[in-house]
Amino acid sequence: MTKARTALKKVQRIVVKVGTSTITYPNCSRNFARIDKLARELADLHNQGKEIILVTSGAVAVGVERLGLKSKPKTIPGKQAAAAVGQGILMNTYEKFFSEYGQIVAQVLLTRTEVLDRHHYTNSRNTFMTLLKQKVIPIVNENDVVALDDLKIGDNDNMSALVAGIADADLIILLSDVDGLYTANPSTHPEAKLVPEVPAITPEIEASAGEAGSGFATGGMATKIQAAKAATSSGISLVIASGTEENAITRILSGEAVGTLFISRENRLQFRKRWLAFGARVAGKLIVDAGCAKALQKKGACSILPAGIAGVEGTFEAGHTVSVVDGAGHELARGLTHYGSAELAKIKGHKSTEILELLGHKSYDEVIHRDDLIIL
Repeated sequence: MTKARTALKKVQRIVVKVGTSTITYPNCSRNFARIDKLARELADLHNQGKEIILVTSGAVAVGVERLGLKSKPKTIPGKQAAAAVGQGILMNTYEKFFSEYGQIVAQVLLTRTEVLDRHHYTNSRNTFMTLLKQKVIPIVNENDVVALDDLKIGDNDNMSALVAGIADADLIILLSDVDGLYTANPSTHPEAKLVPEVPAITPEIEASAGEAGSGFATGGMATKIQAAKAATSSGISLVIASGTEENAITRILSGEAVGTLFISRENRLQFRKRWLAFGARVAGKLIVDAGCAKALQKKGACSILPAGIAGVEGTFEAGHTVSVVDGAGHELARGLTHYGSAELAKIKGHKSTEILELLGHKSYDEVIHRDDLIIL
């Protein structure tokens, strides 16, 4: 048992995510046996003193089954209608099974609206904390019924990372139809091996997860890597495991080598920076040169100066959150910019001493101050 796996025995607050394929059959009917086992295992862990938050998929699939549709709707209104029907049925199912084990649950529906604003983010945090204090297991899903595209979080892998950041969780467990990260696509490479632990998410790992047409991308591995990157950079470990694995959650928490463990960085971000990493909407991108990228990857905080910026993407104003990427497009950081995109187009590549001459005004030497920057 490795040191990182042993440390999982001590985690207290856990976000567990279940995918649609874990709790439903291919025909969209609910898998009652699987839901029963999940409810029993989580209730038992709760009885041991663990704090559990469940993020669930499946509302659209359950709605499709109840409406007697032959396939999942392709239009947004169609999907939202199916979710509106399925959400209540799914929650009622969870309520029935959890109540069998004496466990109170609560439904929490989120969209990005609740986390774009720092005050809303704080309010969401207070809601989770109050529910956990009252010994309730929150059951979370995206509010697909009303969410518009620009306000959608988009997938429940990233929803899990978002919820973990809001609730200051110790661990995320993603249960799905894949049992972890492999050295290659196992469907085309029989020799591929499961990677038990990932100490750092490298550009190579990101690239392999997002290859077009790969088994990883089809199975949603790209979003899982994205969620793992957001979580681990904020001091939250993440495990990807199969939803069909018997007692997977309990075994993971006992230190057993189940699935793939993405090891968190030791630092735990203060609340404001967690909001930057998880909650804030990214309005654009700053492309930095090799020197700035190298500085960002070193230990210790640094500010981003206009001299290190090679390009700007998107239209945004001062005070917006932007993504900081290297020349290859790999995300290095996120932060609050002191200058808008139009201003940055004029000062990028220049020294801070030239800002006044180029813009006619100068508010800051830095484009992003280190206090407003989160390294990913």
